[in-house]
Amino acid sequence: MKDAKRNLLWRYRSISITLFALTLPLVSHLAKLQVVPSTERGYEFLQSEGEARTSRSETLHAYRGVITDRNGELLAVSTPLTSLYAEPKKINEQEIAELAAVLKISEKNLRQRLAKYRNKQFMYLVRHLPPHQAEPILNRKFQGVAAETEYRRYYPAGEVAAHVVGFTDIEDKGQEGIELAYEEHLAGASGYKKVIKDLKGNIVKDNGVLKAPVSGSNLSLSLDLRLQYLAYRELKAAVAKQGAKSGSVVMLDVDSGEILAMANQPSYNPNDRIRIHPEQLRNRAITDVFEPGSTVKPLTIMAALESGLYSIGDTIDTSPGYVMVGKKALLDPKDYGVLSLTKILTKSSQVGITKIALEMEPDELRGFFYRSGIGQAAGLGFPGESVGVLPSRSRWHPIEIATLAFGYGLNVNAVQLAQAYGMIADHGVLKPTSILKLSGVPLENSVVSADIANSVSTMLKTVTQPGGTATRAQISAYPVAGKTGTAHKVGLAGYAEDRHIALFAGFAPADNPKLVAVVIINEPSDGRYYGGEAAAPVFASIVEGSLKILNVAPQKSETMVAGI
Repeated sequence: MKDAKRNLLWRYRSISITLFALTLPLVSHLAKLQVVPSTERGYEFLQSEGEARTSRSETLHAYRGVITDRNGELLAVSTPLTSLYAEPKKINEQEIAELAAVLKISEKNLRQRLAKYRNKQFMYLVRHLPPHQAEPILNRKFQGVAAETEYRRYYPAGEVAAHVVGFTDIEDKGQEGIELAYEEHLAGASGYKKVIKDLKGNIVKDNGVLKAPVSGSNLSLSLDLRLQYLAYRELKAAVAKQGAKSGSVVMLDVDSGEILAMANQPSYNPNDRIRIHPEQLRNRAITDVFEPGSTVKPLTIMAALESGLYSIGDTIDTSPGYVMVGKKALLDPKDYGVLSLTKILTKSSQVGITKIALEMEPDELRGFFYRSGIGQAAGLGFPGESVGVLPSRSRWHPIEIATLAFGYGLNVNAVQLAQAYGMIADHGVLKPTSILKLSGVPLENSVVSADIANSVSTMLKTVTQPGGTATRAQISAYPVAGKTGTAHKVGLAGYAEDRHIALFAGFAPADNPKLVAVVIINEPSDGRYYGGEAAAPVFASIVEGSLKILNVAPQKSETMVAGI
């Protein structure tokens, strides 16, 4: 009996020892997996594998640089918004209807989108929600739904500065204007961080920022928002009143060449892009070219004086009121008889300018236009900027010389024309135009002697005085110098008799110029299409208001120029 018990005890102990021995490899293997760090495929490996299946990289969007006017007024600023996204595979089927309801979209639409992205790990549900609207949705803890911070541009000046500033798309990338031209400068660089999420997509561990976002750089434009508002308001009113197709205004600082205002009609509101039409996007002051007509006659006079063939006291006989150039008759409104060079500009005599030009070497005239910035890019960097056309010929026909002299057969944009008038106003010195606020002294290029430039400036004063073509451009407190232009537009059968561009280019105060402005009214339909009727009054309103805003002291206009 004792032997039997002894055998049973021995068997029990043997089995126990055997079972314990069998568990030792398992315990050892578990220890290697969960305790020993250096073992191949140990706990560190398993932990990293687990984290890899729940670890996610989240983009940290960079803050886009601010755009301001020259005085620090905001033109474009980024605001933080919340975008909701989902991991389609983790969306709970029972929560889809509720999720669609809080997102204010149809359940059918949401299901279709989830099906489309079913093999993806990421899809946007809704973007750019104000935080106070996104928070209640996130508080519901929908499985597979998370959020990220993005930025959206806001444009405080709205349509007033839209063509200059432009706008960004939903990805915060520049699409138009300065936003596009200086994309790399403004954009900055995104960063990212690593997070660990649970099965519902909730962040359970933030592993920190691996690459910090770098904010974009700010830009200070040359625009003065006060003058921009004034120019935009007056242009918009004039285009509406005259039933014009479009219009543009460019205003420069004479001393620096900086653009203080640039406005176009029609415009658009960059804060409401759903209503934007493609034809509204064009910055016409830069992209659209036109034949400048009589506004280039002062350049012709300057070229003639520089050539040495003419002097200030010379006269031209314009009788009998027309001149034949080949088979083409070029007409004045009436027979002005003998005119001085000043009077040729005062009356905008086609005959007088033609006779002057035909005595000159064509390349001298063309060369002077080119030196004045015609046919050269303004270099503002805007998308779609036009260079215009300044013809160059090995052999010039007389009619080509004549038409070039009074502004046909070439084309320019508004900025180029303003730059050329800035040269006249600044004693013959041409400065490059700039849409950015300058921090130093601008470059200068002497185009013509100060004596010639000043003489032509004096001539241009008479254009706005009684007997001139632009009396409506005159300002009581500030004498104005400038020139009208009225150009026929080209139609299918040549120049159209019923389609015109009305122009005025000038500067003020005439005796000590501070501002240069060009006004373009495209196809006015109220019957008043001459530059002196349609464009000159707009110039007067804008420049007078701008000089007052800039605290330029009023100046008495000089008496009529002697000897005209």
